[in-house]
Amino acid sequence: MKSSLIILVCFVAGILTGRLAPLPSPLELDRYTLYLLCALLLFVGVSVGGDHHLWQTIRQRDNLRLALLPLLVIIGTLFGVAAVSPVLPTLPLRDALAVGAGFGYYSLSSVLLTQTRGETLGVVALLANLMREIATLVLAPLLVRLFGKLAPIASGGATAMDSTLPIIVRFSGKEYSIAALFSGIVLTTAVPFLILIILSM
Repeated sequence: MKSSLIILVCFVAGILTGRLAPLPSPLELDRYTLYLLCALLLFVGVSVGGDHHLWQTIRQRDNLRLALLPLLVIIGTLFGVAAVSPVLPTLPLRDALAVGAGFGYYSLSSVLLTQTRGETLGVVALLANLMREIATLVLAPLLVRLFGKLAPIASGGATAMDSTLPIIVRFSGKEYSIAALFSGIVLTTAVPFLILIILSM
């Protein structure tokens, strides 16, 4: 819980800084963010690669469980969206499912939905998938405590391969890094296909 509060405080502090302080242009900030993310992923990779016990643990794990993880994330996400869609009567079920099929990949999903369904749904996709990523970053310690070490991977969706990977490794353990990468890569690849399939239904 303490870790979640620290992450939340940092996030809120970033919002306040962005609102109150003079900052570089958005393009400059995007470049700095990319550099920071690459540095985090480098450190995660060094930590994973240098842990010989980790690779023994990975080889002992059930490969079927690893293969099923992204499929279960897809099923769980879409069922969850279908369950809450009646609370959003202005958003048709098909559109809600298409937003959910972004799996946290807000940049691609928002562009796809803007092009195919209009700007309003594109903005909804951007905000919903961005909130999924932020929720994973902030709530990872709580998710692990309540639902187990695979929970942040499922919550992170497509972002488990990059932006939420450091936080997943921090709270789930290095032995879950390969599962997170695999799940994130599969979900990232699936996003455009699933969105287009759902919209064509």
